[in-house]
Amino acid sequence: MASNLGLAVRALRSRNYRLFFSGQSVSLIGTWMTRIATSWLVYRLTDSALLLGISGFASQIPAFFFAPIAGVWIDRWDKRRTLVITQVLAMVQSFALATLALSGHINIYWIIFLALCQGLINAFDMPARQAFVIEMIDDRKDLSNAIALNSSMVNGAKLVGPAIAGIVIAAVGEGYCFLIDGISYIAVVISLLAMHITRIAPPKKQNPALRELADGWKYVIESPAIRSILLLLGLVNMVGTPYTVLAPIIAGNVLHGDAHTLGFLMGASGVGALTSAISLALRRTVIGLGKMIAISSGMFGASLILFGLSRSVPLSMLLMTTIGFGMMQHMAASNTILQTIIHDAKRGRVMAFYTLAVVGVAPFGSLLAGALAARFGAPSTLILSGAICLLGSLWFSMRLPALRRVIRPIYVELGILPDPVLQAPPES
Repeated sequence: MASNLGLAVRALRSRNYRLFFSGQSVSLIGTWMTRIATSWLVYRLTDSALLLGISGFASQIPAFFFAPIAGVWIDRWDKRRTLVITQVLAMVQSFALATLALSGHINIYWIIFLALCQGLINAFDMPARQAFVIEMIDDRKDLSNAIALNSSMVNGAKLVGPAIAGIVIAAVGEGYCFLIDGISYIAVVISLLAMHITRIAPPKKQNPALRELADGWKYVIESPAIRSILLLLGLVNMVGTPYTVLAPIIAGNVLHGDAHTLGFLMGASGVGALTSAISLALRRTVIGLGKMIAISSGMFGASLILFGLSRSVPLSMLLMTTIGFGMMQHMAASNTILQTIIHDAKRGRVMAFYTLAVVGVAPFGSLLAGALAARFGAPSTLILSGAICLLGSLWFSMRLPALRRVIRPIYVELGILPDPVLQAPPES
């Protein structure tokens, strides 16, 4: 038991990562409280599925335009300093939301404007956060565990945050969720400032930003493994993850619940995602994660279809658990493989394209989901989304044998797989 626990948290042996993990664990609870509170506030103020989609679009569209070029600068900048700046700006944004909500001046226009501001911050914060992981750990072998622990942290917060948000919204309103979120950023800023980082130096010779962006894009396109993983991520996140945008409609109109019901549904998704992240943390190797990408994206799609058909709160909560498990298994497995096979010099740019695939395409999905839900209903929209995710899973499964042949030499070079030449018997 003790050995399994040590295996699951081995990245915490690194002091810097331990600081990051503790500070971020606090901050992410506030982040999830704000996400739930924002969705519920928009729905309460407007009673509009389309405006739910538009607010989701506003919070994510900046990543589509700015994340790729942000990746170029992140490969040049001090990543810790970048994260301190983005976290302070996010704290200001949350306090602005809290002030408007608690003073009674909040409206849909302010919500959309501040969502755009947060989206712009995230366009720099997310790729910087992903690329910074390698600098926080003392032993590169702990990289996959650190990524899995990041997922555990996010989904532990996703489990706790929505549950607290449901209670706070019902008791005193959405504004206090925003206030708690603003205060929670203090923890992660302190943890970042307390680190002792040996920075990975950028190349001395730097080309113009647009040329480096083009080099990063060429690197992604010319790697079948990176390209295929990012394509599937983009598809699933565009058509699948907007289920969070439609969750208030399912909770209120389909399941005839309230803010508590929404909190329970999102909490159930967090349970599944946390379980998924823990299972990844217990893995000793990245070998086999390609197959897991195909399986988990298929599970996610099938669960979305069944969730769209469900009219029972207990069944919907169970399905949200499998939705959360499949979504997180897919995203974390993809992240782990990408971070393992990419070159350090291009890490910021590749993780910016990862941000584009995870967050940047999602606004189009949110907008489309809101429009389809307004026209055909949220359940039908979820069923269609799940079917498309299933087709994406099938496509990736068919590509998997070819991708393994590409990745195998990289794993051999890194020592993850034994060298077949050295393993071969001597010639007679």
